[in-house]
Amino acid sequence: MNLRHLEHFLALSDMGSFSRAAEKLHITQSALSRSIQSLEEELGGPLLDRIGKRNELTPLGQSVLERARGIVKEAAELKRGAALLQQGGLGSLRLGLGSGPGALLMTPWLVYMATHHPGVKVSVTRGPTEVQLRQLRDRSLDALVVDIRRIVPAADLSIGPTFDMPAGMVCRAGHPLLAQYPNGVPFEALLSYPVASIPLSEEIARILVARYGPRADPAEMTTLQCEEISSLLQTVQQSDAIYLGILAAARQEMSRGDLVQLSVVPHLDQGAVLGVVTLAGRTEQPVMRVFRDFVVRMLNPSDDTHRDVS
Repeated sequence: MNLRHLEHFLALSDMGSFSRAAEKLHITQSALSRSIQSLEEELGGPLLDRIGKRNELTPLGQSVLERARGIVKEAAELKRGAALLQQGGLGSLRLGLGSGPGALLMTPWLVYMATHHPGVKVSVTRGPTEVQLRQLRDRSLDALVVDIRRIVPAADLSIGPTFDMPAGMVCRAGHPLLAQYPNGVPFEALLSYPVASIPLSEEIARILVARYGPRADPAEMTTLQCEEISSLLQTVQQSDAIYLGILAAARQEMSRGDLVQLSVVPHLDQGAVLGVVTLAGRTEQPVMRVFRDFVVRMLNPSDDTHRDVS
């Protein structure tokens, strides 16, 4: 069976028309039509019902579609693995980082690679977890580090190691709440000030509501929201806004005394669970091992609580 014919069939199925599929494949429509006809002859039946300008998969086409995807992916992994062996070295890495991981890892990772592996190509993208998951599955990213509570478990994903990251409330030094409530800030008092946070998972929302009541629902409580924690922390330093999120992201500012963790009553004893996410069964570049070791050192220097999940 000709692998190229399967690739053409997948493109046609994805694009929905011969013209768009041919454009994507950089071939003529007649060449694409001949390729599909050859595949149909080899399989012994029509794969498509051509209804006017529409193309609908036949039952045979539906059956072939999923198997073809697997075959094409396996072939791509064979080529990828062979190329890695032939190239030697560490390869390259296209990395996607969520908001928390981006604040903790992005600059240190780039500095580390520039210092220790200057010849390795590394790219880092930021964005919503849902978008980055699509990019991972499309193979435009090699790995993610995100809050795994925002991911629906799936057979095609490999997750691990993971790291528990405590969360809390942080304000600027000299914030009125610090003097007003020296022995602990009631949660209700926080709501008199803007609350700044990244988008939070539904699980975190449930935890907050269970802990503090309905007014803790992030959809209602959060007044300042963006994906960049650095921007949130700068806002908190320059205003009376309160940051809600991973405490490690504010470590430097707190060590300098610019920001202070609020002692909230009752205490928030939950946080994010950050994890490395890759495609299950995909051949990894050698640099991926370097990255995993780096993440362990950065997020869990004691190396005693991280765990693998698959």
